Parts: sequence; C-alpha cells; structure tokens
Amino acid sequence: TLFRSHWPGMRPGIFTLTMNERFNIDGGYIGIIEWILGKRDGFWMSFLTRSVLENATSYAQAKDQLTNTKMLAPAYFILGGNRSGEGCVITRSRKACLDVWELDLKHGSWYVLETNYDRWKDPLFLDNRRTPAMKCLNETTQKKISLPAIYDVLSTKPVLNKLTTYTTLMEVSSGTFEAYLRDCPDPCIPW
Repeated sequence: TLFRSHWPGMRPGIFTLTMNERFNIDGGYIGIIEWILGKRDGFWMSFLTRSVLENATSYAQAKDQLTNTKMLAPAYFILGGNRSGEGCVITRSRKACLDVWELDLKHGSWYVLETNYDRWKDPLFLDNRRTPAMKCLNETTQKKISLPAIYDVLSTKPVLNKLTTYTTLMEVSSGTFEAYLRDCPDPCIPW
C-alpha cells in the first residue's frame, strides 16, 4: 500500500495508517460549524487518527473504527496491515463510509492508490496524478516493489508537485517509518 499524505502513523507489526483530504460539497466546514454550535458527535480527523493508533490492536479493529466513526470532515484513510491482502483505501463522508477499496491479490490488484479523488470518478484534468502513479507502479511490478521504489513513484512528476510537503514511507512488519520533506524543482506544476 502506498502512503503519502497527512497524519501518518504506525502500530509496528500491526498496521500503518495515513489520511488524505477529500474535497466534497458536504465538506469539513459544515462539520466545524456544527461543532462550534454545540453538535459534537463527530471526531476531528487528527483525534480519530490518534485514537485508532493508540487503541486499535488489529488491522480489522482499525478498519472498523475508521469506517464507522462519525467525523467532522470527509477523508480518505489508507490502511495497511501485516498480512498478505491487508491494505485498503476507505472513502468517507462526514457521516458514513462510502467505499472500502481493498487489495485483491487473487485478481491481480496488488496495490491501492489514493490521490485525493474518489476512485470511481475521473480525477480533475488539471491534477491527474493517478494515471502517472499507476503507470510507474505497473512498470515497477509487484516483485520489484520496495521502499526505494515507492519513493521513486512518489517522486515522479506530476505525482510530486508544488503542493507536496512531505512523503512518508512505512513498512509495518519491520517497523520502518521514514519521512522526507519534499521540494519539486522547476518545471513543476503548482498542484
């Protein structure tokens, strides 16, 4: 599973977790306004992420909490486990889980990829990072995948762009956690 985004964390030997922003009409501003007005039944993303990292003792438990907890803003959660086939992208609205896209090794889906767009929709034509990232992964192949190979994928323009602040690489079984501040040398697209 690839990880590049906000709030990365790991329970070594159990699971890795990161969150990507999800843009939606029913966005976080509504949840924040409701929270300010006293409706406090939704989690702030950072607190939910922290709670899952502190309290979930298995991949399944983390997945359950991320799919079922009401939140203040929509998001994508990228969850990786320590067993073959454990990896998914969870697409969330503020109130419900919209999709769980899981690894499907039996059908050749050895990776899941999230670039801030719902997988069932085309990405914005100005910000199509999905197609180049998939091309890089498919050229790399599952047999050759490694943390340096993933870093190379995430360093390929336009996957790497001016809005990329950092890249986090995690490997749950070894407990490896690497974070890199990023810069996209010109010419580089601004988003």
